[in-house]
Amino acid sequence: MNVNQVLQSTLSPDASIRNNAEQQLLQAAEVDFSGYVSTLAHELANEQAQPHIRSAAGLALKNSFSAREYARLRDLQLRWRERVGGEVKTAVKSLALGTLASKDSRAGQSAAQFVASIAAIEIPRNEWPELMPALVANVGEGEDHLKQASLVTIGYICESEDTELRDSLVQHSNAILTAVVQGARKEETNPDVRLAAIVALSDSLEFVRTNFENEGERNYIMQVICEATQSGDSRIESGAYGCLNRIMGLYYDKMRFYMEKALFGLTILGMKNQEEDVAKLAVEFWCTVCEEELAIEDDNALTQAEGGTELRQYFNFARVAAREVIPVLLELLAQQDEDASEEDYNISRAAYQCLQLFAQTVGGDIVQAVLGFVERNLRHDDWHWRDAAVSAFGAIMEGPDEKMLEPLIKQALPILIQMMEDTAVQVQDSAAYTLGRICENVSNAIDPQTHLPPLVRSLFTGLSNNPKMASSCCWALMNLADRFSGEPGAEVNGLSAHFPDSITHILRVTESPDGDAPLRMAVYEVLNAFVTNAANDSLPIIAKLSDIVLQRLEGTIPMQQQIVSVDDRNTLEEIQTSLTSALLAIIQRLEREIKPQADHIMHVLLQILNSVGAKSSVPDTVFATVGALANALEEEFAKYMDSFAPFLYKALGNQEEPALCAMAIGLVSDITRSLGELSQPYCDAFMNYLLQILSGTSNGNQLRPAILQSFGDMAHAIGPPFEKYLSVVAQVLNQSSTMTLGDGAFEMFDYFISLREGILDAWDGAIVAMKQGKADALRPHVDSIVKFLHLISQDPNRSEALLRGALGVVGDLAETFPGGEYGDAFRSEWMAQLVRDVRTSQEFSARTKETARWAREQIKRQGASGQGSQLS
Repeated sequence: MNVNQVLQSTLSPDASIRNNAEQQLLQAAEVDFSGYVSTLAHELANEQAQPHIRSAAGLALKNSFSAREYARLRDLQLRWRERVGGEVKTAVKSLALGTLASKDSRAGQSAAQFVASIAAIEIPRNEWPELMPALVANVGEGEDHLKQASLVTIGYICESEDTELRDSLVQHSNAILTAVVQGARKEETNPDVRLAAIVALSDSLEFVRTNFENEGERNYIMQVICEATQSGDSRIESGAYGCLNRIMGLYYDKMRFYMEKALFGLTILGMKNQEEDVAKLAVEFWCTVCEEELAIEDDNALTQAEGGTELRQYFNFARVAAREVIPVLLELLAQQDEDASEEDYNISRAAYQCLQLFAQTVGGDIVQAVLGFVERNLRHDDWHWRDAAVSAFGAIMEGPDEKMLEPLIKQALPILIQMMEDTAVQVQDSAAYTLGRICENVSNAIDPQTHLPPLVRSLFTGLSNNPKMASSCCWALMNLADRFSGEPGAEVNGLSAHFPDSITHILRVTESPDGDAPLRMAVYEVLNAFVTNAANDSLPIIAKLSDIVLQRLEGTIPMQQQIVSVDDRNTLEEIQTSLTSALLAIIQRLEREIKPQADHIMHVLLQILNSVGAKSSVPDTVFATVGALANALEEEFAKYMDSFAPFLYKALGNQEEPALCAMAIGLVSDITRSLGELSQPYCDAFMNYLLQILSGTSNGNQLRPAILQSFGDMAHAIGPPFEKYLSVVAQVLNQSSTMTLGDGAFEMFDYFISLREGILDAWDGAIVAMKQGKADALRPHVDSIVKFLHLISQDPNRSEALLRGALGVVGDLAETFPGGEYGDAFRSEWMAQLVRDVRTSQEFSARTKETARWAREQIKRQGASGQGSQLS
């Protein structure tokens, strides 16, 4: 392989040439990884090579050690450990460290990434002890470009999310701090070096807790950072305020002295900085203060509720500073950029976010300051100040006591509704958003007779008038629908009087397929909210609405033949997805009452599935709608299965689209639960596809929890005939139950819990199915079930749902074998403790406690010899 030529080709604008080159590199890595890494490292270090070739070599090296999936990353790291010899490793690491000194900054940057990739593997195993001393020496003695590259390397190492690496970096905190603080001092004359040091310091703050406990070291670190906020270089100042944000989040309990001596003044000064990036980060400092104090209040309240006495320190920084900070935030609200998109995060939006957090943190203390600002500027000639006034009022809708806000809102509502017609669309948008905040947080202040009619009218008018304010109007309308829905199943609610006109307006806005696509999608979401929250008196309107939505959806099918561009396809998919989502909401609201339209619905949905192209997102929503229809019709859905099953099988077999495959697995559960015994003719195919997914290398583990739950639903549905699948399902469950959560593997926690919940769902389904005259088939698996329950009882990593599932299995197993033949297991201390822990917990819901009570009763019936003595 001509490495220069291949690396050159990886940069080609021609996709086929580029892909071919990337495949050659992958193949070379598979055949001889040691030689591959060595060759690329030499090319990266080659000062005679062209800069873009060196960058390509660095990128290829980084990719050799990078993967999004945790398991794949571990495989790549193992390849370095096992397939590269000691001498080659030493040579490659030496080349990488040497490249940090390159005057080609891109090569130095690539080398920094490569060094960090190797460090993630070797530092946790103490296999590269000379790395940190070398980087520290580079920063202390090297030329500026070497200092910068070394500091960037430290930053890359410290920002890694690898749990093993992060744990092991604590022992290197002295070396890390020595390097980054030296580079960050005001005595450093090169601003690029100082910036790299500040960034690396921010990334390293989590690992220097021991140093922060030392007052002298802490004082020096804080001095260096505070001096950096006044450096005159906006990049360094931004980085320094970023450091202060992280320090406040990590070391709040150490900040009282520094807040009093420096940080109050520095951050207020920073908020007024003319450089927006600096000002935003100074504002975000106060966001962090508020977030931390809200978290402390929550933690302390929980501790007290549990009878604890060790409370976290709480200094009331936000309340003490409010008088100084709030006026600055209010002024910053008026610095809007009229050309900003919804995604742009500017100083005005940062100030709004901070004002919201202050309101949540200090409550009613913020109201008078904000009201004074609102009264002064609500009628201002400059729209910026009118907009700031409206926004400020909306920002304090969460935090202060509702009784304090209600009279203010009642007084303000007519003015806010009037401002929906302001001459500036920005003010209109902010008025709509503020109305949404009121609907979300203080809806009791809205009088259904006085305020609701003009409020609904103004929001629908605003929705139609200008796309720029449509999203705010839609959000307000959805909040309004949610808050005025009344009790579930109510005959009449606050929406009832407005429902017909609202639906008419929505249908008119969404009628044209040529309209604004984001607006149309948002308005359909409003339709879904109104349908979901409608009272029973609106059901006839919803039934008629289903015909209109179906007609529109059916009308999109011929449009497949008119697609000539990617934009055409995206527009059609957006329309079909929105209409199908509306149909889903209608089915869920009408439930059994959807039956008259069911034939037409399935006819249209099957046509859509038959016409959409590969990789389309539409089938996901179609499957969800089919699932809702199956839930509504229950056994009567069976007549559609022969027509629909081929599409479901195709999705189950389509492992190239994990999202669709996952949706199909969930649909298997929906259909089997709905059809019950009538699903049996399809279970062979379901089982084959699910087992194929589990045996696949790409998505098997990711989808395993959902598949296990499907096994349980299938067993519940068909009962004793599930015996034919029991052996193979038990094998899968036993294999799945061996997985453990490694130390610190936090990123796997949710998956681990959902996997165990899936195992319990499957076992419970099998137990209930075999209970009906097939208990003997279950006997060979009882020991495995009990061992898994014991494992859960001893593992601290467990959720309420997991414990409820475990006790459900305990109860069903005891009920299946009431004669006491497994009495030793049921009388064991660990099972008694498991039941007792759940029954006596103050955290768990009534449903979970009732499951524990029922399980306890079933255990007591295990025979006179047990007597349930340990379960009291």
